[in-house]
Formats: sequence, C-alpha cells, structure tokens
Amino acid sequence: MPDTADPIRLAIVDDHRMLLGALSEWLRTAAPDIDVVTAVASWSELLAHPEFPVDVVLLDLDLKDNIPVSLKLSMLKSADVQTMLISTYSEPAVVREALSAGALGYLPKSEPVETIVEAIRAAKLGETYLTQELEATLVEDGQTPKLSAQERRVMALYGAGQPVKAVAFQLGISEETAKSYLKRIREKYRVAGYDVGTKVALRKRAIADGILLQSD
Repeated sequence: MPDTADPIRLAIVDDHRMLLGALSEWLRTAAPDIDVVTAVASWSELLAHPEFPVDVVLLDLDLKDNIPVSLKLSMLKSADVQTMLISTYSEPAVVREALSAGALGYLPKSEPVETIVEAIRAAKLGETYLTQELEATLVEDGQTPKLSAQERRVMALYGAGQPVKAVAFQLGISEETAKSYLKRIREKYRVAGYDVGTKVALRKRAIADGILLQSD
C-alpha cells in the first residue's frame, strides 16, 4: 500500500446494489489509503452528495439514465474529479470511446478487487489504467488513424523535435495552421485510443506508425 498522508476520496456509482455494497465493504477493510466517501446507485445521487466533488469516481458505464457518458465525464472533469469507468462489457470500440471521452481507465466488472484498487490509485495520480489483457486487445484490434499527407508531415517534423514555428516555416503555412494540424492529429489518435498529448508521446507514436524513422 502506498504511503500517503491524505486518503484518496472515492465515490462509487453503480446501480447493481450487491456489487456496490460488496466493493465498498472490501475497500473499507482492505485499502486504508482509500476513503469511500459515498457509494450510490445513480448519477443524481452523486451530484447531490454533500461531499462531492471527490478525488476519484468509479463510475458504472451502464447506468440506465439516458445521460450520455461523455456528458458525465465532461462534468466530472470540470469539477477536477478523475474518473475510472467500470462495465460489464469490454469491447475495444466501447473502451476507445470511453477513453476518448475523458475517462482515465476502463475496468470490466469481472476484474478482481485488487485490480480495481490499483486503478483507483492510478486515477488519483492522473494516470491512465488498463489491464494488460484489455490493452493487448486494443493493440490487436487497433487501427492507425488515417492522417492526410500534410498531417503526416507536421507530425514527422514536430516529432523530430522541431518547434511549431519551425514546422510552419518549413511547410510554408502559418503557425496557427500548424497548431490546428497538431490539434487535429492528437484528436484523431485520441479517438483511436492513443494518448499523444505530450511531444514525447507523439514522437513515440510517430516512430511506431512509421511516420518518423527512429534515427530522425
């Protein structure tokens, strides 16, 4: 268990009351660094709770409330809350959609509670968490985003270490246009389930996808 002065303030939202009760009880006894602030069966109960916002929300993807998960994730992000999604399903397309909407991770409900604890701790640190099996499935199923020739050029130059201004100059475009290309590239990769938010991550992806040679 990691040393921490302040426990992770956690909220669990799941409409399966048996799972809700069992998981809450287990966390309270076996993970002293996690404080289960509330365990509720609906989105509205979470928002109405007097101790909301918390640090991390473990959120059931399959709540039958007709509220899009993207809206929930957006609201939680604006409240500075990290979100880990749990679901009965683990299809790659569903996982990718959840990650692109802003979830830090995705856990099938079949996972052992020890894995859930690891995910909660990762979320508190702002780190993405996927099980090895799920990550492998995404890689097998994954497809490289389709980039235009100009987007590939921008990604190659920027990934090779050029500042945006230099990229723009070499391609004969404005700095704002170069920035907009980068934004579009990052969005395409995010939708495909890849985080290229930093220059280092973008460089690694450019090398992996053959857009940039390792020696560049």
